[in-house]
Amino acid sequence: MSLPKRPLTASAAAAGLAALIATSGVATAAPAQPALTLEALGTHATGIFDASAAEIPAFDPSTNQLFVVNAQSGAVDVLTLDGEGVPAHTGSLPAVGRAAADGSVVAEGAVVNSVSVSRGVLAVAVEHSDKVEHGWTLFFRTSDLGYLGGVRVGSLPDSLKFSPDGRFVVVANEGEPADDFSSDPEGTISVITVPASPIQFGRLSQGAVRTVDFRAYDDGTELPDGVRVFGPDVAAPEGHAEAGYVARNLEPEFVTIAGNGNTAFVSLQEANAVAVVDLKSATLSSLWALGYVDWSVDGELDASDRDGAINRQHWPVKGVLMPDGIATYTYRGSDLVVTANEGDAREWGDFVDGDRLKDKQFVLCEEEFPNAGELKRDESLGRYNVISDLGFDAERGCYSELYSYGGRGFAIFTADGERLFNSGDMVERAIADLIEAGELPEDAFNANHSEQGSFDKRSDDKGAEPEDVQIGHLQGRTYAFLGLERIGGVMVFDITDPRDAHYVTYVNNRDFSVSYDEDEPEGFAAAGDLGAEGMAFIPASESPTHTPLLVVANEVSGTTTVWEISLKR
Repeated sequence: MSLPKRPLTASAAAAGLAALIATSGVATAAPAQPALTLEALGTHATGIFDASAAEIPAFDPSTNQLFVVNAQSGAVDVLTLDGEGVPAHTGSLPAVGRAAADGSVVAEGAVVNSVSVSRGVLAVAVEHSDKVEHGWTLFFRTSDLGYLGGVRVGSLPDSLKFSPDGRFVVVANEGEPADDFSSDPEGTISVITVPASPIQFGRLSQGAVRTVDFRAYDDGTELPDGVRVFGPDVAAPEGHAEAGYVARNLEPEFVTIAGNGNTAFVSLQEANAVAVVDLKSATLSSLWALGYVDWSVDGELDASDRDGAINRQHWPVKGVLMPDGIATYTYRGSDLVVTANEGDAREWGDFVDGDRLKDKQFVLCEEEFPNAGELKRDESLGRYNVISDLGFDAERGCYSELYSYGGRGFAIFTADGERLFNSGDMVERAIADLIEAGELPEDAFNANHSEQGSFDKRSDDKGAEPEDVQIGHLQGRTYAFLGLERIGGVMVFDITDPRDAHYVTYVNNRDFSVSYDEDEPEGFAAAGDLGAEGMAFIPASESPTHTPLLVVANEVSGTTTVWEISLKR
């Protein structure tokens, strides 16, 4: 990305940010741009289908090793990239049996959730076999895969990230309730101070962990408007500190850290919010809501899986962004946050936070929805999954607004939560255009990842379901690589100007002509990559091929594919 020749002063940065906010918006026509292409160099296949055998990748440039979360085996798969960028399986790092600084030992049934690498050290997030209990962060040397030690963190550590300078590891402890909703631990964020080198890990102690929580919002601090806190209140698990309702309700999902290493941004997916953490003090700096996509004006979508066609139009629904993966980059001296707006429902025990619009609980207010009968038809919004705790007018006993899960795209925010850009319907429109041009088969539109011949199956839910986003800087431009969980593959956008991001290209290593299901492993093996989950961008300066690479881990097919990125003017 092009940077100013002189450092921006604080006032200049603020002025530039104000200008960005004033001119922000949604997608516009793409200007002339370099031609970016992606070519698949090689794939590692676990041979395990629909069991999360390839989830989150991290790359170590000092050893040319990829570390890929294999949640199915409770381990990290170790892949080595050769000079052509082809991955080969060379080892495995199990979590079970590892002792931590507090004296606890990881037992059978533990789940590996995330990995991150810095300065020859691999950090691994490990969930307890009883997910409401506290989990661990474990550390390994990348040179010989030796175990360095571990510390206890919060309940269900779901994502972790080294700071760019390697000083800290930040862990998002999701704190999901028990599956039967009998108890609910609080969501927290762990800030771990990391030894300066692998040889100093002998001094790693539990005291290196500082915990950021949300208890202030139960003790009088006002919760920002738009932060979604909902559902029944249940107790904390036995032996846990009894946090309040808000602290238990907020569930950290994914971590990204600003380039200066001082600030972490953590998505709170179901709450539709981002928590901002100061790493030096390990304190919560702010909490801000992400807002919505208004599908009556911000773009067109196909909202029915029973209309028998690609039928994109405006609908009176607001999509709650609810990002999973998030990323950061710097523009004109200001940190920006990019969100992959997947969406997620809560279903614990007997509690479900939404249903299809045609369900009897969704009585629509006549004034706002005079055509309620038409909207509730299957080929309209009748089968569309909407959220039950938002939009209800208690005084009138009806819904005056409708909200759905996810934004079906990505958005760009300032570090203070001002939205600069929303992709609207760019993802769904691009796929429809590629189908019309004959570059994708019709079956690809809003397809599912767990079955073939699933045309339109995800239209009534979250569409292509953007799962993760990675940022790459190439020849003075900045690109967002957006992983699409359901249809699969990666969609690329030029976000060099955050006010005017635009579509670049889309690749998908999936063969839509192959039939498969879980009883026919030979079928899914031939179908290619299914269910893009996590990604890692490798700059040319760190790549074994000396070209930029993108690694995509696919949880349904259990495959990890390495893509080479080329940019020609």
